[in-house]
Amino acid sequence: MKVYSGSEIRNVAVVGHNDTGKTTLVSQLLFNAGAATRMGRVEDGTTVTDFDQDEIERKHSISAAVAFAEWKETKINLIDTPGFGIFIMEARGALRIADSAAVVVSGVTGVEVTTEKVWKFAEEYALPRLIIVNKMDRERASFSRTLDALQKKFGKNVVPIQLPIGEEKDFTGVVDLVSMKAWKYATDGSGKYQVIDIPDDLKDSADSWREKLIEKVAEGDDTLMERFFDQGGLSQEELMDGLRREVGHHQIYPVFCASASHNIGGHPILDAFVSLLPAADAAKTIEGKDAKGQAVTFDRRPQAFPSALVFKTFSDPFSGRVSLFRVYSGTFSSDHAYWNATREHEERVGKLQLMQGKQQVAIPELHAGDIGAVAKLKDTFSGDTISAKDHPFVIEHIHFPEAAIPFAVEPKARGDEDKLGAAIHRIIEEDPTIKFARDEQTKEFLISGQGQLHVEIVVAKLKKKYNVDVVLHPPKVPYRETITKAADAHGRHKKQSGGHGQFADCKITMEPLARGADFEFVDEIFGGSIPRQYIPAVEKGIQDARVKGYLAGYPVVDFRVRLKDGQYHDVDSSEMAFKIAGSLAFQEGMAAARPTLLEPIMHVDISAPSEYIGDIMGDLNSRRGRVEGVDAEEDVQVVHARAPFSEMLTYGSTLRSLTQGRGSFHMEYSHYEEVPKQLQEKIVTESKKAKEAHAAAH
Repeated sequence: MKVYSGSEIRNVAVVGHNDTGKTTLVSQLLFNAGAATRMGRVEDGTTVTDFDQDEIERKHSISAAVAFAEWKETKINLIDTPGFGIFIMEARGALRIADSAAVVVSGVTGVEVTTEKVWKFAEEYALPRLIIVNKMDRERASFSRTLDALQKKFGKNVVPIQLPIGEEKDFTGVVDLVSMKAWKYATDGSGKYQVIDIPDDLKDSADSWREKLIEKVAEGDDTLMERFFDQGGLSQEELMDGLRREVGHHQIYPVFCASASHNIGGHPILDAFVSLLPAADAAKTIEGKDAKGQAVTFDRRPQAFPSALVFKTFSDPFSGRVSLFRVYSGTFSSDHAYWNATREHEERVGKLQLMQGKQQVAIPELHAGDIGAVAKLKDTFSGDTISAKDHPFVIEHIHFPEAAIPFAVEPKARGDEDKLGAAIHRIIEEDPTIKFARDEQTKEFLISGQGQLHVEIVVAKLKKKYNVDVVLHPPKVPYRETITKAADAHGRHKKQSGGHGQFADCKITMEPLARGADFEFVDEIFGGSIPRQYIPAVEKGIQDARVKGYLAGYPVVDFRVRLKDGQYHDVDSSEMAFKIAGSLAFQEGMAAARPTLLEPIMHVDISAPSEYIGDIMGDLNSRRGRVEGVDAEEDVQVVHARAPFSEMLTYGSTLRSLTQGRGSFHMEYSHYEEVPKQLQEKIVTESKKAKEAHAAAH
């Protein structure tokens, strides 16, 4: 395998909404370039980049995958990405390390939710883009309608450089507006084609669109503009040079058309990747931080000190953990020690590989600009920078969003808790948007993701990859209890059973504290009414009792106990007796201190197009939410609100329904508030029923 330099490499992230045919398009391009022996198909699980068993069964991409093609002495690294919103960070990670984006849209459905999101990510990373209108063979496919939608959403810089020959079942090829030739494809899916003259019925349309293309290219250069006016056009070379420059400057987003499933239009797209998109060494520097955390600019040339960003990890049944990385500077060699500048430790890099989906192709070294992989790094994860030890340099990776919604998870088999934790942490190495923790109050294991489907896929992986079978259910709401007024209480424990008896007596005052203060114990014993050695036992009795709750079995918080007085017996008193007395005093005090239930309140940020904001606010009101403000951010609005956790457990599916999948939300704990009285009775009743059922079962 040839080792390519940066000028010979194109790194292209293939992005777009789900079901636009991105994975099939990648398979088409690999086949046309001779990098695959057959056209892989999603339907039968034979694509190069959807190799995970879950992807094959679900028939859609779940994570980003890398493949490469060699075309016209250029290496094209293709990063195939998922299109579902819950996996959007996979696309963002791919765009972070790519040099350009191929945005795939369906000729039937046009611009969709994820199309808009990945376009914004590409703008954030200042990536040149081209657009591929796929599925031109499908019923109701329309190039003109899709082009109108693209220009309406992304502006007049969206410019076609191809026209389709036919549409729907009659789609058989493309007209190239640069060469003014037509590519006519065989109908058997072989990818065989002929370059012919433009069909007569398309000649006028092609002339008109070519004129618009030349005008758009000439606008970006005064010299070309003068030549355009003087000569009435541009030469082929001038047009191509100007088009390449305008694509690189984000002034033109060229539009292509294809049918990946019928293998039509792939060859001109490969040509465009090579001729129009920037080489991997186009940018001469990269910004990052040095060993002191200071911002610095670093040389990206092959002769510079080596640096690479790990952008993804996945688990391979044969190789173990595989780290995918982009080389930003210098040269990386197999079997060499490098420095993990993010975590500050040395890593031994073994055999370097190129990834062709899941297939690994050994290579001795990788130059700046290339994408490769290495297996079994000791302590290196997604987002880490590997560099030279004497020139440590940290490249900033993307910041993953907090998980949106939690689910309780429990192993079906007893004793599998340890296996569950180890397996989920392996999955988190592959997908940092997953979170896993144990709720200390409810004692439940909680797994959080970007939505229910996200978590369900993790559950499927647990079973298939790690043989851990689990059950998912909504998490218990961690309610708490507190008091609303001060009260005095008396706890007396006296028991005589022959020999030594048990005796302890204590008097306490319970007082409410500010929200979040938890618990205070104040010893106000004077004169030895309770000996010093027994006072901690009184507190322990109260502590044990408050954890078990009073109203509905939830911990009691935000109160102070003052130990005022008591009695003891020289022979019959003991720590256990005073512990019981403290517990009895707590129970009496709770009955008199007007107890109440508290519920967790979440801070929620909801982003959606403005036309959905009214429905979102109405839904929040129905969930006892309070809207605290609305911010406008470009073409979306962000609603800031607080709402009870108990009302937000199913919010992901509701928001998706309200906004046709165009909304997203982030939720985090804010504080505790008192539960409305009418709801408290229901919660207390349900808690008592659950206790009775548990007692009956045991």
